Amino acid sequence: MYVLYEDSGNFKAEKIFSESDSTLQVESESGKRSKIKKNNVLFRFDQPAGSALLEQAQAMAETLEIDFLWECAPQEEFDAAEFAEEYFGHPPTAVEKAALIFCLNSAPAYFHRRGKGRYRPAPPEILQAALAAIEKKRLQAAQQQEWTDQMVAGHLPDEIAKVTDTLLTRPDKNSMQWKAFEAAVTQLGTSPERLLLRLGAWPHPLAMHRSRFFAQNFPRGTGFPDITLPALPEELPLAEVEAYSVDDITTTEVDDALSVTPLDADTVRVGVHISAPALAVTRGSELDDIARSRMSTVYMPGQKIPMLPDEVVHAFSLDAGIARPALSLYADIDLRTGEVLQSETRVERIQVRENLRHNALDEHVTEEALDNPDADLPYGHWLRPLWAAAQKLSAQRDAIRGKTESNTRVEYSFYLDGPPDDPDSPVRIIPRRRNAPLDRLVAEYMILANNLWGGLLAQHGVPGIYRSQQAGRVRMSTQALPHEAIGVPQYVWSTSPLRRYVDLINQGQIITAAQHGVSARLVAPFKPKEADLYALIGAFDTQYSIWSDFQNDMERYWVLRWLQQQKKDRVQASVLRDDLVRLSCVPLVTRVTGLPELERGRQVELAIAGFDELSLELECRFIGTLDTIET
Repeated sequence: MYVLYEDSGNFKAEKIFSESDSTLQVESESGKRSKIKKNNVLFRFDQPAGSALLEQAQAMAETLEIDFLWECAPQEEFDAAEFAEEYFGHPPTAVEKAALIFCLNSAPAYFHRRGKGRYRPAPPEILQAALAAIEKKRLQAAQQQEWTDQMVAGHLPDEIAKVTDTLLTRPDKNSMQWKAFEAAVTQLGTSPERLLLRLGAWPHPLAMHRSRFFAQNFPRGTGFPDITLPALPEELPLAEVEAYSVDDITTTEVDDALSVTPLDADTVRVGVHISAPALAVTRGSELDDIARSRMSTVYMPGQKIPMLPDEVVHAFSLDAGIARPALSLYADIDLRTGEVLQSETRVERIQVRENLRHNALDEHVTEEALDNPDADLPYGHWLRPLWAAAQKLSAQRDAIRGKTESNTRVEYSFYLDGPPDDPDSPVRIIPRRRNAPLDRLVAEYMILANNLWGGLLAQHGVPGIYRSQQAGRVRMSTQALPHEAIGVPQYVWSTSPLRRYVDLINQGQIITAAQHGVSARLVAPFKPKEADLYALIGAFDTQYSIWSDFQNDMERYWVLRWLQQQKKDRVQASVLRDDLVRLSCVPLVTRVTGLPELERGRQVELAIAGFDELSLELECRFIGTLDTIET
């Protein structure tokens, strides 16, 4: 004796081995025994054998016409075994009963299940709706498969082309386009990016990198809404100083300038002058919302996306010959010891004498020329006293740090002689050492301002956003904690307010502290322990990392293009660790398969085997070691 029963949605036919009041023990053809509930049994039969019944019934079920069954079936709920006798016109065999059950069960649109072996035909209007949905789904599946087949064959369907910008950034994973695209990616065993490039969604990897970044971060474009610049304070005093700025040749947002006034043979008054957009970009204003949405200017070779509209930049950039609002720090410095004797912060107007550029000055401004009063040095009357005070300030920080600051790292500037979205634009990569005298001089006074202004905020109980480093960990917080690597008791970012939102926020707080003193904490834009200030820190860190990652990716891309444009087939590099090396001619770190175990800094020669502009990887082969070791 055999039984046909349901098990987890599947039909099984097996031989009865034993029976109790509510259960059966059945045995499969392989000899495996199972216990089942009698409630799951559809019917019992003597022949054919279980496996034969399933095979024959399935074959017969495929010959039954479901439309005819629906027309013949009772309009109310019915038992399948009873209906089988009416349908076949004679007591049905086990195969016939099973075939009918299989057919009814396979058509849920026509027959709704109402229990074990029981069904109810769908009402006509519900059936028509269900059949329409099934047909729609079938057509969609066919269309989806057609799109997949076209992509596998190397053609980009129009409907897929319309959504290429979102496939890598904000895919609608319930859409037919995504499902077809995902199926093609899986079938070809590739990545979404490589498939889209193969299909010509973008003409080259550069277009894909840029498109993905802009679609994710600037879906409405990089422009600004029309703005009205607020009226600026009219009666700010004009500083009577000779000030100069020093920037890269491509800089258009001049944030800072320096002045120096000798007070006596051993004392100078150094002025650190920072553009003051916080006078116009006030908390909660339209301009503040714009700056907060971007958090920072975005830099990439050949292009930048400013944090603030051009109208604001033009109104506050410290361009030569125009009196502009500035936040100035005046520090009296003892040239013998580097001690800051006193300092004062003023909100004023500053008229920069000249915007100096590194590319024109660096080769002339050497340590020898700075230290020799008789040497020919452009702007020597301005540079030499600044240099003397900067050296003393640096020595003081070294004493706190417990070691001399060593910054011999080479930085690279990227210049494109063509559009930034054209991979054939010639690229120039110019190295500059960070310990160049002009760099060290300007950096020292930015550190001084960020340190003293951080102390001013703490002194008056006005919250700010600080950067600290303790036990090797760098973090941003609202607490005035030491920055051990720099060697200062506190450090705020405040000297780039046209380019960084944290600096802009801190500047507004500093202005309030300078103008209101002990009562500043009551009127500052951000009050102590304000939750929004903590939220800003997290938001800034996240956004700043996204901008930085994209800048690094674009620089890496243009390094690969430079190597190709220069037709480099061999390069030198220094070992960092294991198989990781840093190229000597350009800012690129890469892995070298098969690199032998070598000491850190060992110079090696590599053969370039290939470029992958999509993954931004350089394929290199080890040739041999050189005699030099880079410290």
